[in-house]
Amino acid sequence: MSPTVFREKGYRFFFFSREEERMHVHVVSGDGEAKFWLSPDIELAKNHRLSRAQLKEIELLIEEHCDELINAWQEHFGH
Repeated sequence: MSPTVFREKGYRFFFFSREEERMHVHVVSGDGEAKFWLSPDIELAKNHRLSRAQLKEIELLIEEHCDELINAWQEHFGH
């Protein structure tokens, strides 16, 4: 199961239900995918085929939606 938290600018931001405990979000688009840590700081964990410009755009979107992402994580995983 991979619940979508939100979609914006062609990116889908979501979680995998059975994965590591450290808070993070996965992002996918037609160009590639990435994983960002949400805690303790927003930080790129993995990147597959996304450009630097796309990663910066994604990071800004994560910053804008950080509270929403953290709340969704806590609701989904029960932490």
